[in-house]
Amino acid sequence: MKTVNVRVSDEVAERLDKLAQETHRTKSYYLRKIIEDHLDDLEGAYLAQQRLEDIRAGKTKTIPLSEIEKSLELEH
Repeated sequence: MKTVNVRVSDEVAERLDKLAQETHRTKSYYLRKIIEDHLDDLEGAYLAQQRLEDIRAGKTKTIPLSEIEKSLELEH
């Protein structure tokens, strides 16, 4: 496991301190949990943004749904 340093606002630090005190867990526990639980969401959002930028720049070709349905023989 690696160590990562994070700077947060005073308000966030105080909330984290209070949560850790009240639950008898470490601040590291909650920071690790937050990162692990939400990293997939952030990666997905970043990837979606990159794909959108590539489409708008003409770097990525899109395929109409009707064409995909036809190729999979899902036409109605």
